[in-house]
Amino acid sequence: MEEIQIQWFPGHMAKTRRLMKESLPLVDIIVELRDARIPFSSANPEMKKMTGNKPRIILLNKSDTADDAVTKLWCEHLAGKGISCLAVDCRSGRGLKQVIPLAKTLLKDELEKRAAKGMAGKPIRMMIVGIPNVGKSSFINRMAGGKRAKVEDRPGVTRGKQWVSLQTGVELLDMPGVLWPKFDDPIVGEHLAFTGAVKDDILDTVLLSMRLAELLRNDYPAMLCERYKLDPSSIVDVHPEELITMIAKRRGMLISGGEPDYDRVAATILDEFRGGKIGRISLEFPDKPLSGSKHSDDLPPDDTNAFPEE
Repeated sequence: MEEIQIQWFPGHMAKTRRLMKESLPLVDIIVELRDARIPFSSANPEMKKMTGNKPRIILLNKSDTADDAVTKLWCEHLAGKGISCLAVDCRSGRGLKQVIPLAKTLLKDELEKRAAKGMAGKPIRMMIVGIPNVGKSSFINRMAGGKRAKVEDRPGVTRGKQWVSLQTGVELLDMPGVLWPKFDDPIVGEHLAFTGAVKDDILDTVLLSMRLAELLRNDYPAMLCERYKLDPSSIVDVHPEELITMIAKRRGMLISGGEPDYDRVAATILDEFRGGKIGRISLEFPDKPLSGSKHSDDLPPDDTNAFPEE
């Protein structure tokens, strides 16, 4: 089945790039959230360039929906490149208690300089960045101990920067989610669409669900069969359309004449994958470059001209 070509770059994301550049001198450290299921695809190609030499922590969020063994491999891979990384789940709060201590460790020299100047009480300022729908607002709300930022399970909700003060003497700067205007590797676009980083209303969700079902059939067949009560022998080598047809029939998602309700089954497959109901699934591995990718590093090349110049 052919790959789906996906491009999406709302105008407000170009503004975010400018906001980030303007706000960089105001913060001490960058906290970048990525989706633990797709650590490669959810890394903005220009994030390192945009954030300069500021200390940085990468949080692999939604790790409760990712394959735990694969997430550990990603943390080890990033640590091997000198990048501080934590696996977290911002909805439950798992792993978040480690964020501020890690930030203080990375800022040790700066904090000592402040103390020597009598500025020990100056707040640590963190810029919170990441692609749309990766969980930045959930992170801020958990860290703040209450609902401080608007949270919705769809991309593009946070439009302007917001400062949030924590009781721990830390201030968080929430930035709108940033994607990039051109995905050189179509697999990157697909993975972002699978996880909900790209709005469904600009996509052919039926084709997208076919691609996802095909991927799950190949990499996580036991989970797919268990969730949708499929006979493992029946899914071998079948066309993805037939695969989602089987799922529609098993779930009773039919329209008049007994035909599959493809829109409904597509929405179900995507929603259940995104919610972790099919199982803990990782789509990307640190030792396995994406198909067609020109690089195998954890970060896309920093010289990628991903944004048009303003």
